[in-house]
Amino acid sequence: MTGRVAIFLAKLVAVFVVASVLWVVAYRFLPVPITWPMARDAIAGKHVERDWVPLTAMAAAVPRAAIGAEDARFCDHNGFDLAAMEAAAARNAKAAAKGSAKVRGGSTISQQTAKNAFLWPGRSYVRKALEAWFTVLIETIWGKPRIMEVYLNIAEMGPGIYGVEAAARHYFNTSAANLTTAQSARLAAVLPQPVKRDAANPGRMVKRYAKRIERRARVVRTEGIDHCLA
Repeated sequence: MTGRVAIFLAKLVAVFVVASVLWVVAYRFLPVPITWPMARDAIAGKHVERDWVPLTAMAAAVPRAAIGAEDARFCDHNGFDLAAMEAAAARNAKAAAKGSAKVRGGSTISQQTAKNAFLWPGRSYVRKALEAWFTVLIETIWGKPRIMEVYLNIAEMGPGIYGVEAAARHYFNTSAANLTTAQSARLAAVLPQPVKRDAANPGRMVKRYAKRIERRARVVRTEGIDHCLA
């Protein structure tokens, strides 16, 4: 009986591995049709705005702002930034010691893309393990330009607004190709709380954060930190 169970589990794992690899390969060439947050909004009867565009149809300031805001080592890590994860863990431990429930993550753009494209929101160990698995797959099969392209096309940037093209038209009445560095920074500034923050009419805190991102984006440009996207 134990042998049969082992064989069954081995087959189950093999099926999962093959299916997940094929899934990732498909998304290497095809636009991601839907994500968990998109499905959530659609089920709730909310209007969903999205318009897939290739990375080459986005202003260079857009991925630079994303790198400056979310993942300064995007071009250099293999999907995981251990230093950022350790720093986030230290900040969270310090906050917990002070009685704060606020949790800050150290996820890379690759990890966020894997989560958004293939998984559901949550903090369970199972979901984190799957996130790690899909992160390895997309780093291996997609490469950095495709990861950034998918990330910027499925990231939630407002209530029912997904992807940089829809966000550019919604907030600034322009296309992703024509976004300025300041506008790109504002979009990056709303990513941590896309439902509460507004890129067109940001509050004082978001304005300050966007200014910091704008400065970082310029550093990304001058120092060639986005070299993997060239």
